[in-house]
Amino acid sequence: MYKAFYNLKRNPFDIIPDPSFLFPTPRHNEAMAALYHGVRAHRGFVVLTGEVGTGKTLLLRCLLELFKKSNDVAYAYVFNGRLSPCEFLQYVATDFGLSVSGKNKSEILLEFSNYVIGRGMKNLTTVLIVDEAHHLSAEILEEIRLLTNLETARDKLLQILLVGQPELDDILDSPTLRQLKQRIAHRAQLAPLDENETKGYIERRLRPLNLFLREADPAAAEAAIIDYGNALRELAASNVFPGDLLLKNFGVTSHGRVIFYDYDEVCLVSDCVFRDLPQPRYEEEETSAEPWFHCGPHDVFPEQWLQFLSIPPALRDVFIRHHADLLTAAWWRTRAARSAEAAPVYTLPESLSAPAA
Repeated sequence: MYKAFYNLKRNPFDIIPDPSFLFPTPRHNEAMAALYHGVRAHRGFVVLTGEVGTGKTLLLRCLLELFKKSNDVAYAYVFNGRLSPCEFLQYVATDFGLSVSGKNKSEILLEFSNYVIGRGMKNLTTVLIVDEAHHLSAEILEEIRLLTNLETARDKLLQILLVGQPELDDILDSPTLRQLKQRIAHRAQLAPLDENETKGYIERRLRPLNLFLREADPAAAEAAIIDYGNALRELAASNVFPGDLLLKNFGVTSHGRVIFYDYDEVCLVSDCVFRDLPQPRYEEEETSAEPWFHCGPHDVFPEQWLQFLSIPPALRDVFIRHHADLLTAAWWRTRAARSAEAAPVYTLPESLSAPAA
């Protein structure tokens, strides 16, 4: 339904980390540099932590994309730390393509060591990546520390990336793991996007409509101004009045759809008073710079919108041809009346979002 209506190529609202959607904030760039440098410089241990949803796994996916483009990097990716130490070693060795079926722990370690050392002698890089590392037991963390003993006089032969939630920092700072902590070469932390970064993320995904209209070819500009009117209708159908209708508060997606993204001044359509513009009674009123009539705090005059929307002249006629009714108070009064009669829809639990009685 969403793909057809919004002309999308992929399903919306996916929660799968997709490298193509990475928004590189300074913290994300710093974290990526720490991970990449730690691997390429053979520094051994690198730790990345961050709260849920800050982009840890997404950053790992981006890193793996880089590794796949090179012929000298082999990696094992562990995403489930709830294993016994022996099961963990079996998983890692198997992910590196080693045959460990029926072998005991010492045999697995011997084969794995020979594999890592053999790659090191060929100047190849071997990486162990552990996601959700905050779930690792102390016993597995000790096994991982012991694996870093595979080294030469100059380099660590096995590069290890531990990625997890902030609890991982607390675990690594515990006195019992001080030997492991001493071997960590880089530590990076991710945080949620701040206000400016969130704005930058939205603007990267959307092209402000006013800028789009300046650069688009005539056909694309005409389609966008028509969809601008459609966006106003969709908002009104949800009982949402944008407040600020300026083109800069609407964005054009990569698929050419126009959406509203500046919610600073929104209000309910049913709370607005849509009025026809009073006609001047005298010449003095007609030429007056100030309104000659009373305006209430919720009064809205749709007839005046074209004066300040800054729609380019060539597109103004297009807008009027398709959406002339949006410039009348009657259309909005009808919409407001329908919204006032409809039952409210709460997107949060009613105890949180419903107005107090």
